[in-house]
Amino acid sequence: MDFLCYHRDRPGSLALREELSEEHWSYMDQYAKEMIARGPTFSDDGETLTGSVHILDLPDPAAARAFAFDEPNYQAGAYRDVLVRRWRNTLGRTMWDFPGGRTGDDRYLVLGLGLGTGQAADLALPPDRDELIAYGPLLSDDGAVWLGTAALLRAPDPDTARAILTPDRYAAIEVHNWHFGGRPSS
Repeated sequence: MDFLCYHRDRPGSLALREELSEEHWSYMDQYAKEMIARGPTFSDDGETLTGSVHILDLPDPAAARAFAFDEPNYQAGAYRDVLVRRWRNTLGRTMWDFPGGRTGDDRYLVLGLGLGTGQAADLALPPDRDELIAYGPLLSDDGAVWLGTAALLRAPDPDTARAILTPDRYAAIEVHNWHFGGRPSS
């Protein structure tokens, strides 16, 4: 089962995150084989860290919650909240398979949080698949109820990234600057 975990930073937590960086990386190393995509999010200035997204294959919802809530930055109070949702890997690949490469400032996390009722939206892949790094619906723990859509993609600007989702089908659409993640090389 695939899950999306999005940890949102608590304001002023950068020093704490820096202090815990090796603990964070050691923890993430344990999940390297399960990772589908990962990386930090940034504010509109592209420099201020705002969170961290991980999409990974885990056995069940309890394992996903354990991953999210046992993470050292979460345990130390660096995050203000965590979104954990079952996710379907519509592309059937990892971020490392993205044909556009790992570098560039034109990458975004788009979260469409559902209205809670009505028909699911944006289940089919958008036409320009080559710009998608990861894409799929957010689901209830049992996979039966659509709760929204999450995408990592390359786009020229936030408005173009937002346009990947049908606006009136979501209670909110969030767009975050995102970078490919992974342990920094020394």
